[in-house]
Amino acid sequence: MFARIYQPPRSAMQSGTGKSQHWVLEYVRREAHTIDPVVGTVRSTDMNSQVELKFETLEQAVAYAKAHNIAHRVIPAKKPARIPRSYAENFDYDRRLPWTH
Repeated sequence: MFARIYQPPRSAMQSGTGKSQHWVLEYVRREAHTIDPVVGTVRSTDMNSQVELKFETLEQAVAYAKAHNIAHRVIPAKKPARIPRSYAENFDYDRRLPWTH
């Protein structure tokens, strides 16, 4: 079994970072999903691909993987590049892009 440890990104629907402060240990799928010919839904016989363990810190996730002899890879968290701007910059006279409406 091979697992990856990562920190999930924030939701695209919200500007906050809720539910993205924990670390996730997730098993990598060993086989591709197959489509059920009768129903047309996706099925899989790999039950480990459904397991997702959440930890508060990276150290806890790595310690769990080592204690259970799980080969793992840590994917570092990507922090978004924030450009500090003020609301007043939307109305600057010398804007780089013209006001469109």
